[in-house]
Amino acid sequence: MNRVDVRSIEQVAPDVEHNGTVPVWWLVRPRELQEATAGGYLELVSEFEVAGGGMVDPHHHPTHEFYYVTSGRGIMTIDGEEHEVVQGDLVHIPPEAIHSLRPVSDNAPIHCFCFAVGCRDAGKVDYS
Repeated sequence: MNRVDVRSIEQVAPDVEHNGTVPVWWLVRPRELQEATAGGYLELVSEFEVAGGGMVDPHHHPTHEFYYVTSGRGIMTIDGEEHEVVQGDLVHIPPEAIHSLRPVSDNAPIHCFCFAVGCRDAGKVDYS
């Protein structure tokens, strides 16, 4: 089973929503993760940048975490599996999966939007 779930806007055909006024590219379809996130809650929303040559230290937590790449290119590692990610990619990180991210270049950063859905009955997470 692949642990790295990367969904690219480049691989999704748009639907037309809101009475035909807005194209929508579904990276996660409505209710697709309902069962997996049942009883959860919005844990956090953030943006972050990893400098060229840097990396997000490998870590894990009891959340469904999502990284949306807004600029740059990087290598996402989840439970030892690596996958290159680029602008427009959405990465789903399952609960308790050890994950990290690093830019592909020592000279250019990767910038991401992040949100996480906490798992039911999970304790407080130390993000330091």
